[in-house]
Amino acid sequence: MDPIKVDFSGGGSKKGKSVVIPPNKAGLKIAINLIATAIVAAIAYYFYLPAFNFQAIEMYIYFGMIILAYCAISFVTSGALASPEYSPYARKRVRIPLVIGLVLALVVGIGFVVSSVFFRAKDYHEIIAVNDKADFSEEIVEVDFSSVPLLDKESAETLATKALSDLFDQNLVSQFDVNSCETQINLNQKPVRVATLKYDNIIKWFNNRKVGLPGYLVIDMNTQKVEYKKVDGGIRYSDADHFNYLLKRHLRFKYPTRLLGDSVLEVDEQGKAWWVCPVYKNTIGLFGGRDVIGAILVDPTTGDCQEYTIEQIRDDNGSLKWLDRVYDPELLVEQYDYYGKYVGGFWNSILGQDNVVVTTDGYNYIALNDDVYMYTGVTSITAGDNSITGFTLINQRTKDAKFYRVSGATENAAQEAAQGKVQQYSYTATFPLLVNIGDEPTYFMALKDNSNIVQQYALVNVNQFTTIIATDTTIEGCRKAYIKLLKDNNIDVDPDAGQAPTEDEESKVITSAGKIAEIRTAVISGNSCYYIKLDSADTYFTVYASEFNTVVIANEGDSVEITHQESTEAIIKAESFTLK
Repeated sequence: MDPIKVDFSGGGSKKGKSVVIPPNKAGLKIAINLIATAIVAAIAYYFYLPAFNFQAIEMYIYFGMIILAYCAISFVTSGALASPEYSPYARKRVRIPLVIGLVLALVVGIGFVVSSVFFRAKDYHEIIAVNDKADFSEEIVEVDFSSVPLLDKESAETLATKALSDLFDQNLVSQFDVNSCETQINLNQKPVRVATLKYDNIIKWFNNRKVGLPGYLVIDMNTQKVEYKKVDGGIRYSDADHFNYLLKRHLRFKYPTRLLGDSVLEVDEQGKAWWVCPVYKNTIGLFGGRDVIGAILVDPTTGDCQEYTIEQIRDDNGSLKWLDRVYDPELLVEQYDYYGKYVGGFWNSILGQDNVVVTTDGYNYIALNDDVYMYTGVTSITAGDNSITGFTLINQRTKDAKFYRVSGATENAAQEAAQGKVQQYSYTATFPLLVNIGDEPTYFMALKDNSNIVQQYALVNVNQFTTIIATDTTIEGCRKAYIKLLKDNNIDVDPDAGQAPTEDEESKVITSAGKIAEIRTAVISGNSCYYIKLDSADTYFTVYASEFNTVVIANEGDSVEITHQESTEAIIKAESFTLK
């Protein structure tokens, strides 16, 4: 223990003033405090990765942690925790850091006040420009189901996981797993999701870190086929990696002051993969009105980065037009809610609520003009849970936004209506897409079983969602049933509305042969139906026992021949079934 040092020479101290007793080797201990705090700061920065930007709240949190660490270390090294007589000295040593911390807290407090919607409601309303004069029947072309995504994120991940073992060499199967199917893009005019991979565990990362992740998966959201894409040189920088190869850490070290968003993997028209990381700026006060000001493209193999402004991305019609997701859909929903909620100012959003609208619960994606748009419904804040006033489409590359005035059911109400139609199967409806069938606003959704496999499709009329509901195991069958229901309800539409264009009027009958890889059963309208998948294709064939009774004795591994109409759909009705 350090010897107690008391100064008896003064004698003139004021009553109640604490005597400051410095510990032995005080100068050395100050140096130790600074070195230890620097070590804590370096470790905290490596893992917390704050942006050194006055608009980044994490920067203030980071400095607050450093100040607290310095104070704690100072109390320990001074001996104040063990010997209270050293407390005045320790308190004196931490006085300046605490003052700095209070100043930072004051800045944060003022920052939140000047960014508050209470004072800046008009700025929040104007954060996104919306064209509210868009016309549904004129601007939303009649649906072509050959280009409509039939899957949601969960279904795509299920298909990717199931396909993983078939697409990889056997020695790679146990090393990797599907990480995420977050990115939906428009690749060569097709809606697809890109599934990134991850190492199965930290040991397998050590075994494979030198070559990286071998590639990624592309799931066609319409045909439901999964394709493995190998990346030459491997994906060495990703959000599934570790240490300096973790993508977020790699970007932070290169851009220490940027406000960075979550990166997604996109593919250009030449098949080259890129990580796309949006760059943000707070446009209202210090912490409000977050908006995209650019994006950083990262080569997943080399880690090379290229930064572009949002103006370059919006105006480019060549080298950057392949970008589909610069604006995160959650950000677009947030900005549209600001636009709809504060149309009449702050107090109107709480009291009168005139013309106040908000987005519905959920969103989906639509491919238009080689771009991907975020779609969500819009409802009055005073309306019930089952009605919308319209819907919005927002371009995820340019933030161009349009509002289409359509009255009817919310997406959740349409999902419940579709699920109720097939309640005996306990299917789950995907989040709907709003499509145009004969100028009738219509919700389209897929119906999944408990394994996230699409079993049926549903079309629900937006205006008459309780009565005009069609379901079927094929899209064409669902479309025909929907057209009939429209006519039965005195809505005149073209019988071919929504029918996919074909080169030949007569469909081509083909034969598929192979061994049964999977067989499922269901009872539809009192008939036993078998869903059969062959080892030679990803498609499921529906075979009714009433038509081909030999199907009831078929087992996995049996060789069969099935004739059917040529189709790209995931479920195709069999025209003949032969058990070999």
